[in-house]
Amino acid sequence: MLVDGMALLFRAYYATSYSGYIRRTSAGVPTNAIYGFLQYLFDALATFGPSHVICCWDMGSKTFRTEQFAAYKGNRAEPPADLVPQFSLIREVTDAMGILSVGIVGYEADDCIGTLASRLSAEAEVSILTGDHDMLQLVAERVKVAIMAKGRGNYTVYTLESLASLKQLTPAQVVDLKGFMGDTSDNYPGVKGIGEKTALKLLLDYGSIEGVLENLDKLPKGVRSKIEANLDMLHLSRDLARIRIDVPLSCELSACGLVNLSRESALHKFEELELGSLGKLLDLHAAPDLDPFAV
Repeated sequence: MLVDGMALLFRAYYATSYSGYIRRTSAGVPTNAIYGFLQYLFDALATFGPSHVICCWDMGSKTFRTEQFAAYKGNRAEPPADLVPQFSLIREVTDAMGILSVGIVGYEADDCIGTLASRLSAEAEVSILTGDHDMLQLVAERVKVAIMAKGRGNYTVYTLESLASLKQLTPAQVVDLKGFMGDTSDNYPGVKGIGEKTALKLLLDYGSIEGVLENLDKLPKGVRSKIEANLDMLHLSRDLARIRIDVPLSCELSACGLVNLSRESALHKFEELELGSLGKLLDLHAAPDLDPFAV
């Protein structure tokens, strides 16, 4: 199982802070996002029963995408002050649990997940745990994407078949859809004036961006003119949306963290952060005498 670490951490923070209460240690260190993250993680381990687990992380806001398009994600506010210290603390926690963390400067966690999914699916069935629908482009014969729904323990699991039935899309069309309609959360526009409904119809009718461009003369005049006026941004938006599967990282399945988590070091970290109540969940997956990185 490949875990979208930042997606889980942000989700956990907002799910546990909306009431105004922030869980803290006696020293005042905020831990609400860490606590929620671990609850989500333990639930996913119980639900999907993976043999190995890897957490992937963003390594800063500057990536090759911001070099391509300076405004990429430029509309996002700074993270809440209480969340910031939890970015490094959650890595300490997952390290203590024996879970392998992966992140490459210049790339997003999505790209690490895409690369690992592509490579490791040759050896094993791969599940991706995330809340990000962009990940649906990674669905493949041996790769499924579990989208976290509202409330802990609720997932929509996408396979090639369910992606076609629920979204009417292939994985490649997920990328082309973003090329046409853009992404307001990532702050790239796509084709101005074309929304999801029109973009989906274009892909259902013509299969791909290339198919649409080959049949511009068949489109309604208004749609055609919008595409012709935004051709460069159409191609750039698709490139920004495409998750890379060639990130320069190496990870053999045998080097990934086994789900038999390291109990003693994890409990020590839980106690340090006053998260001892999670010990019962840890015990369901921990193996105190097993090296979690052993082959």
